[in-house]
Amino acid sequence: MTVDEGARTVTPGRAAQELELRREEFRLAVQLGLVRTVPTGEAGGTRRIERRELDRLRAAPDFPTGLRERVRAVGTAEGAALLEIAPDRFTRLARTGHVSPVRFSLNRYRAVVWTYLAEEVADFGLACPALLTGRLPLDLRERLAAHEDLRPRNWRARRLAVLLRTADDPWARAAAIASQLDPVQVAEVVDDPYERAHLDRLRPPPPPGMPGATAAREIAERLTRADDPDEILWQRLSLAMALDEARAEGPAPYPGEAGAAVPGVAGAWPRGRVLVPPPPPPRVPAGAPESFSPSRAPVVPAPAGDAAPPVRVRAGRGAPQVPASVPAPVPVSVPVQAGPASGASASPVTVTDRPPARPGRTRFLDRFRRGRPDAGRPRGRRRPVSWP
Repeated sequence: MTVDEGARTVTPGRAAQELELRREEFRLAVQLGLVRTVPTGEAGGTRRIERRELDRLRAAPDFPTGLRERVRAVGTAEGAALLEIAPDRFTRLARTGHVSPVRFSLNRYRAVVWTYLAEEVADFGLACPALLTGRLPLDLRERLAAHEDLRPRNWRARRLAVLLRTADDPWARAAAIASQLDPVQVAEVVDDPYERAHLDRLRPPPPPGMPGATAAREIAERLTRADDPDEILWQRLSLAMALDEARAEGPAPYPGEAGAAVPGVAGAWPRGRVLVPPPPPPRVPAGAPESFSPSRAPVVPAPAGDAAPPVRVRAGRGAPQVPASVPAPVPVSVPVQAGPASGASASPVTVTDRPPARPGRTRFLDRFRRGRPDAGRPRGRRRPVSWP
């Protein structure tokens, strides 16, 4: 990456080179808060590192060995070797929450591989030496027998703490909490669609190393969302409290305001404004006298029974096609009284609920599909040929 040597901040790639860290080690240092970053001021922009922060880290007496040891990550086998126990026992201790992972990845068999901090593993061995030897306590054995696994939950808690620490806006903090819930759970807590759209725009990026394959990505996305009932309840309560704090700070932008374009919604109206189309003009029946008033015309109730089936209309045709099983509408004659000035007699007005069907066209199409009924053989087929 390029960097302006006279600038106040540098890019993450340049900072990793100056701190003598690999890319994964630098990401872990930022995640743990060992390297502080600052926003760039652009929406969705990459965070940068100040020059004075690099000077502070490089001035440490144990640089760079001490920084590398603090970001050293180990797997199950290395962690077990560090504690001098079997890998199976280390896995059981991690499943019961005694060691929290800091990162996960998927191998070629789509199995989840958890990574732990070597410093935290060593501290656990010094704090709980009784769990390293002998039989595990009864409560731990019962939890393991119930297939309890706290590794995904502990990783989500660690990641959420990092997201909340780096969020500078109350709506961004609410979006960080919402990212760990299923969309259905978010919709139940946030009933305003414009607020949900605003939270979706502020959703934090996925964790580094997210797989690109569809099947592997689905597994990784399940790990980023709460799945335990009490964890879901806790996140829902946290989201509701974060929403109250964000609404007190300022409402979410609505369509028509600056920077409030809702993705996928074009020309949406602000809340509370509803457009109602005007009613169609009244129609005067054919043959009615000049003094006929549509507002005084008698109302003909719809015939009782089930709702009428939908009518399909072909493009370019004058009348809709009604299936043969639907009976033709029954005309209703309504007498209309003529006005005193016209002197015309009353004439019945026929009112129907739909235009009459055209049975001739239907019979023609049926004959076209099935062949002519008076023909001896279907049209278009050849006579059978007798082979010698």
